[in-house]
Amino acid sequence: MKKKSLSAKKIIYRNFNFKKILNDKKIFEIYKSFEINLKNLNNSVKIAASVSGGPDSLALCFLLSCYKFKKKTKIQPSFFLIDNGLRNNSHKEAISVKNILKSKKLDLKILKWKGKKPTSNLQNLARKKRYELLFKECEKLNIRVILTGHHQDDMYETFFSRLLRGSGTEGLSSFAKIENQFNFKNKKFKVVRPLFNLTKQDLIHVSNSAFKFYVKDPSNELDRFQRVRIRKLISNLKKEGLDFKKLSLTINNLAATNVVLNETVKYNINKNAIYLSKKKYLINSEFFIKPEEVIFRSLSQLVKKISQREYPPRGKKMITLIRDLKKKQYIKVTLGGTIIEKIHNSVIVSKEKTKKH
Repeated sequence: MKKKSLSAKKIIYRNFNFKKILNDKKIFEIYKSFEINLKNLNNSVKIAASVSGGPDSLALCFLLSCYKFKKKTKIQPSFFLIDNGLRNNSHKEAISVKNILKSKKLDLKILKWKGKKPTSNLQNLARKKRYELLFKECEKLNIRVILTGHHQDDMYETFFSRLLRGSGTEGLSSFAKIENQFNFKNKKFKVVRPLFNLTKQDLIHVSNSAFKFYVKDPSNELDRFQRVRIRKLISNLKKEGLDFKKLSLTINNLAATNVVLNETVKYNINKNAIYLSKKKYLINSEFFIKPEEVIFRSLSQLVKKISQREYPPRGKKMITLIRDLKKKQYIKVTLGGTIIEKIHNSVIVSKEKTKKH
């Protein structure tokens, strides 16, 4: 059995010349950065890698293979690509990526987005669907860790996108962490971005060296998508002398502020929200004598917890509700799967009853 296992391991990696590729000084430095960002992973854990076929995700495939080879870990990587069917040749591209990985002895599974596609808010809804399909597949295989190919350029684009939306400290900094926790159908998943401090050009270099191939997404050139317009804006700001080291420092400072705010929110809930049952909380008046951001987050967390929905209600609705709760003696509204009722100085937040069909 031992000989058979050893021989299988050699077959898995025989089509990657790790020694030759890692002799490239730039690629070796990129790999070391990648390795550091995986320091919290359990070596025996099953890992999924989200693959698009772009240079970032193909670089992820190669670097993960390097990690397994060099560290001699017991990790079992699985590779998944979401075929969203949003372009006529999306399936053909998916097959091309599957074949290129197969030539390197890496098995890629294509997950297809079936059903009607949205006509508006396309990129945001496609992102949500991508995660939904990934979580669903990982749940079947008992995988709780997912690696994505997000890189430094993605972080800056997300920052400017959220800045334009008027996001607060949480929105402007929540993406700045290498690891994030997601809940899907009461199961927790860790999403890790091990390429986060690498640039797009770094990953193109890796992909070209390891695969001599990557898919170019034509939607990356379409100005009708906000992210594309932001990408061009950032390019112009670079020419005007935008210092990305200082921008990174700003984002990190916002992230530190966000940690303090979250602790204040936690204290506010523990001190001023009384647990009545799994589906009901009683909030006293002290809950609302806090900075606006703390009240907003505190109430959002309670609504999300009671409703057991993945996302809290929209910001505008929450702001309007908080204003009314402060001003009015009596109010009763439904919001985000909950019923919120104020009588004098007390507010009860309870789960909305679902209608039986």
